[in-house]
Amino acid sequence: MAFAASDELLGTFVPVAVYWVYSGIYVLLGDLENYRLHTKAEENAKNIVSKWTVVKGVLLQQAFQIAVSLLLFTVIKDESGAARPQPSVPVIIAQFIVAMFVLDTWQYFMHRYMHVNKFLYKHVHSKHHTLVVPYAFGALYNHPLEGLLLDTIGGALAFLVSGMTPRTGIFFFSFATVKTVDDHCGLWLPGNLLHVFFSNNSAYHDVHHQLYGSKYNFSQPFFVMWDKILGTYMPYSLERRKEGGFEARPIKLKS
Repeated sequence: MAFAASDELLGTFVPVAVYWVYSGIYVLLGDLENYRLHTKAEENAKNIVSKWTVVKGVLLQQAFQIAVSLLLFTVIKDESGAARPQPSVPVIIAQFIVAMFVLDTWQYFMHRYMHVNKFLYKHVHSKHHTLVVPYAFGALYNHPLEGLLLDTIGGALAFLVSGMTPRTGIFFFSFATVKTVDDHCGLWLPGNLLHVFFSNNSAYHDVHHQLYGSKYNFSQPFFVMWDKILGTYMPYSLERRKEGGFEARPIKLKS
């Protein structure tokens, strides 16, 4: 008897698989010194947690996400058990745009508040910033409370407000996962379409992870609109390092 996975199960577990597969590709590319935003020496000196600690932290975060996702799908599931029909392609595109806006809005304000509130930063958000030099597989390395507030609740809101079906959610959350991993990959690769179509990219987010950028570039994972609207945008230029690779340097520091 063949086993057929439901859209709800696929929507829960496919983004997790995408996270590890896509970040694994970046691990294999991690020694490309000519495209790194930080040298290996900087990575070893500035990051104060081991890679194994990061992996364990992400797995814990994903366990929370899976539990909340399954609970959400249980609550909203049609009692008849029938799958919701897929809308037309234009409607799906509109749902993607709405979901991206909702997720960006939620994450900007929650993320910014976690920097403004000294207690939350010290006891919660600072865990993510122990990775001064981001790892692709460390994109979701957060305190469990932060993971719940920013990623899990933010994703649930984006799903519910946009009105997308669980099947559409498979693709949306897989795409959001790819985007988040890419923002933390620490590489600037030529021809990366995510860098071509999104100003919010690995260099933009790298600025935020540095001490001089900790009060800027809060937007994630798609657009930079809230940073620009609310004055927390820090422009930067990509400069070649003599020893190879790139460096995202702020064009000017705001007072």
